Amino acid sequence: MSRSGRLLGLMEILRTRRCPVTAAQLAVELAVSERTIYRDIAELTAQGAAVEGSAGVGYVLKPGHFLPPLMFAREEVEAILLGLRYVDQRGDDVLKTASAAALVKIVAVLPPVAGATLDAPLAMPGPPAPFFPHNVVELDRLRAAIRAQCRLEIVYADAAGRSSRRVVWPVQIGFMDSARVLAAWCELRKAFRTFRTDRILEAKEGARYPGRRSELMRALHEHLTLSAQAQPADRN
Repeated sequence: MSRSGRLLGLMEILRTRRCPVTAAQLAVELAVSERTIYRDIAELTAQGAAVEGSAGVGYVLKPGHFLPPLMFAREEVEAILLGLRYVDQRGDDVLKTASAAALVKIVAVLPPVAGATLDAPLAMPGPPAPFFPHNVVELDRLRAAIRAQCRLEIVYADAAGRSSRRVVWPVQIGFMDSARVLAAWCELRKAFRTFRTDRILEAKEGARYPGRRSELMRALHEHLTLSAQAQPADRN
């Protein structure tokens, strides 16, 4: 087994264990020496994996953290680069910074043969929008409300500039070609609605909404699918 394959296997073992695993146990599972395990743990930690533990006690991977896969097919590299470039074009400053950091980490673990794909990718995103309208309410506040699964009381202006107050259950943020939108359940309309983030003039966090965000997100995607199917087909 190559070293990259062994590191990937080591990460997969740690992902599936909730209790610390000793170097001796890992050495048996991977058919290597304990010394090799110690070196591999040090390498994973240096690459950013949140591995905790010590010799004689055992090692465990902290929940919520992961290391990007160490091996990608050419098409997987293309997909990742396309996605990161799309984020760099249409994301806000937080996501652009995260995209650049992710690319650095991915490049660090790619084999040299992937260099051609990095230098001359086959795919590219469409032309970027000339600019995105300014947001009064920062997207990070909207993201925080989504993660906390709390209601948002917003002041929203329509295309004519008329404002109204809404209480919404935020689900996701959409990044379109020339605008960003907040997809949410609207208590006033009793239905899913999208709100351009540049037209949200105020936002105040409220109590947690009932149910789980995963269920709300599933319902949102079903709603969007049905809405798309209801649209008349294009005619040549």
